Amino acid sequence: MGLGRRGWTRIGLGVAAAGAVGVGLLVAPAGAGAAPQLPPVTAEELISSMLTAEPGPFNGTVQLDNRLGLPALPQLPQAANGISTARVWVAGDRKARVSLPTAQDERTVVADGTTVWSWNSADRTVTKAPEPSTSKHAPTDPTAAATAVVGHLRATSTVDVDGTAEVAGRPAYELVLAPLPTERTLLREVRVAVDAEKRVPLELTVLTTGSPDPAVRLGFTDLTFGPQEPSLFTFTPPPGATVREAPGATAREAPAHPEGTGPGAAEPTVVGDGWDTVVIAAVPTGDRTSELAALGKPVSGPWGSGHEFTTAVGTAILTDDGRIAAGAVPGQVLTEALAK
Repeated sequence: MGLGRRGWTRIGLGVAAAGAVGVGLLVAPAGAGAAPQLPPVTAEELISSMLTAEPGPFNGTVQLDNRLGLPALPQLPQAANGISTARVWVAGDRKARVSLPTAQDERTVVADGTTVWSWNSADRTVTKAPEPSTSKHAPTDPTAAATAVVGHLRATSTVDVDGTAEVAGRPAYELVLAPLPTERTLLREVRVAVDAEKRVPLELTVLTTGSPDPAVRLGFTDLTFGPQEPSLFTFTPPPGATVREAPGATAREAPAHPEGTGPGAAEPTVVGDGWDTVVIAAVPTGDRTSELAALGKPVSGPWGSGHEFTTAVGTAILTDDGRIAAGAVPGQVLTEALAK
């Protein structure tokens, strides 16, 4: 299962700018209480079954424990250190719903199978974008995102099964991926709790070099499999809401920049693979990612000039000519990628 360039853009920016999504990921510490007794399984058997798992419809609560060290950002309050929660419903056929409540407002994302709707109650705006035709699962499905990460990293990792745990009341195997010595990354390992029955990721923890504590932990605190209410996966903009197209929503119809990073480009540039993947993309017109520049330090090189900032799990450079390069890598790897 490949992520595609758009998928790695979301993961790359999320890792460097505050966990997204995604890449993302987890909850209460796995392994709390007695470890469940489960049949032995090898790491390759576990990964193979996870990459082909079809869990069917489900809903649950996802909790993010974030220690990236970023402040709260206007468009991404979950970036700030601390714990936040979300409710997730997945129906299959690329239909899903996510609710992200905060102390002041609520943001809702609904994928109805053809369109992704994002509702922000704070300013009463609705953003709509076409569902990517290449995605097997809805973009809001956290189990699919974690599965894609494992699928991408396995070739450049040592993998092992490190016992069992209970997550969201369900027995799980603990899968561990660590980068090979040739990988230039800030990460030490990624741990994925894989449901023993459904073989889907229940939680994923990201650990960095030099710290015993997780930088990001995201996963389910409760999870129920079974049919979902169909009305959850339709969306009608509330009366008085402002509806707008997502930046770049029609980019696939526009001429692409030769390097894939110019204004209107349909796809970003991906440099490298595995743990030291770097994604270089254009910052969409009107995007507020540039606010992050205030957190960074001025940098320059043959590629131009911009601002570099780091989190516990990654680095990003916002260039003055409107690009962003990001990855779970040291800054030197980003500058080399921009210079190519």
